[in-house]
Amino acid sequence: MDTFSMDIVVLISGNGSNLQALIDQQPDHHYRIVAVISNKPDAYGLQRAQQANIPTKVIDHQQFTDRNAFDQALQNNIDNFQPELVVLAGFMRILTDNFVRHYTGRMINIHPSLLPKYRGLHTHQRVIDAGDTEHGTTVHFVTEELDGGPIIIQAVISVTKEDTATTLAQKVQQQEHIIYPKAVAWFSERKLKMEHNKCLLDGELLPPQGVQIRH
Repeated sequence: MDTFSMDIVVLISGNGSNLQALIDQQPDHHYRIVAVISNKPDAYGLQRAQQANIPTKVIDHQQFTDRNAFDQALQNNIDNFQPELVVLAGFMRILTDNFVRHYTGRMINIHPSLLPKYRGLHTHQRVIDAGDTEHGTTVHFVTEELDGGPIIIQAVISVTKEDTATTLAQKVQQQEHIIYPKAVAWFSERKLKMEHNKCLLDGELLPPQGVQIRH
């Protein structure tokens, strides 16, 4: 009997460590990765997928004349697999509004900060520069607002005086590998959904910061 209840497609651009966490925890949850798609032909995450016998596809954004053309090709390829959830795992492209709307409520992303703080890049250094005592990572639904969709779950870590951007990146990544599969599992088990730009878990409205796990 098939124990999977939901097919997902994962989008990557690089190393794919969060993809690996999703692959490793796939047997324990009700999801199945049916494809991994990268916008970069040399992304190491493609090898991770192939080693796990997951179909891969490269859609090189450099082969397209503009962002809309790339996003349309990406959307067509995703939809060929008919996933119920699209998971952005280090996918380093800003997506067009039309693309995002097509997957409203069924596309999630992970960002290395405690959103709404530090949207965009270089989050670890920005935390140190600001003198923050806490940092972390956030899983959220994707909306047209960059890194601004409703928050599902956050892992919070302490920042010490000895921390550098490198050590923070390592600490945050460890937490990403825990909370991202958890969020995907909630969605695949039909516990999690987005309604009216808010997150509901087990029918309960989550607070603005989502579920918070502290370390």
